[in-house]
Amino acid sequence: MAGNSFGQIFRITTFGESHGEAIGVIIDGCPAQLELDLDYIQAELDKRKPGQSKITTQRKESDSVKILSGVFEGKTTGTPIAMLIPNEDQRSKDYTHNVDVFRPSHADYTYQTKYGIRDHRGGGRSSARETAARVAAGALAKLLLKTHGIEIAAHVCSVGKIKAPSVKIDNLQDFINQREKNIVRCADQGVADEMISYIDGIRKNGDTVGGKISCYIKNCPVGLGEPVFDKLHADLGKAMLSINAVHGFEYGSGFDGSEMLGSEHNDIFVSHAPSQLDIESGNKIETLTNFSGGIQGGISNGMPIEFKVAFKPVATIMHNQATIDSEGNAAEISGKGRHDPCVVPRAVPIVEAMAALVLADHWLRNKNSRLK
Repeated sequence: MAGNSFGQIFRITTFGESHGEAIGVIIDGCPAQLELDLDYIQAELDKRKPGQSKITTQRKESDSVKILSGVFEGKTTGTPIAMLIPNEDQRSKDYTHNVDVFRPSHADYTYQTKYGIRDHRGGGRSSARETAARVAAGALAKLLLKTHGIEIAAHVCSVGKIKAPSVKIDNLQDFINQREKNIVRCADQGVADEMISYIDGIRKNGDTVGGKISCYIKNCPVGLGEPVFDKLHADLGKAMLSINAVHGFEYGSGFDGSEMLGSEHNDIFVSHAPSQLDIESGNKIETLTNFSGGIQGGISNGMPIEFKVAFKPVATIMHNQATIDSEGNAAEISGKGRHDPCVVPRAVPIVEAMAALVLADHWLRNKNSRLK
């Protein structure tokens, strides 16, 4: 099966299935002598792990990560880093009902048709359980980016039709602290309570609901992103759309920008020190607005990078649904097992992790962009 690796220089390959012995990731291209903070990596995994609250799946996994290689005396060695996360709470019997039946809006039919075989236990490789490996790798990428002041933070900005107002972020750590005060991970406490109540009601009705996550990247230097096919926003889009249940990605003004005039949408350049204009570093130049979302021509312009990711409702619902079996016969299926009524609270660290992997890769690639 191809398509299990991501990135060019800072490159990851994930492995494992939802109900297998473990999941994990190999990270190649991480520079040597980066201090590895295992507590930080574990804290990021704890934000994604199941069983956190009443509005998430009740599968119980500690998601304790083990570092198998690539680290010596607390620092990376420049060699491949292997991370392993054991699976501890599989209940494969919950999936015996769909051995020969295709669940609506799952990967069952497409995997079976493509490969002629599939792991029906929790979706196997197509399960969102795989994203724990991405969060572990993304935490390492975050540590690398932090050495150069680049910070990433996201929060749940909508659930169903409940929307949080736009936020102005001065300090990302304060923003994260506010977000972590509630189980839905929305930085607006009043809206968070409404979201939690709504999700809990959906859960009790055996249904699911989607939502959106807003992500912010601060202190990104000018120049990250490559021409034509490897534009920074294109790689961010690919990263986000590779996450389970993601159905949409927009950056800057996004789809709303299509309704604006050019005279409204253009981001006007200003310099805070006209007499000391520094075109080379770009650190004296800003824009009055940020409809570009921090990216112009596919390359970061030094403004905060802003984007949103839309998640569909979780496909497993606790209702009877019509479907077909592997022979094409009409069948009926009902959801069983432990599933999230809304995926977005646990997806916040996944979005941050994938953004970090893109930024780390492009930051390393950018070192080869010019002689001086």
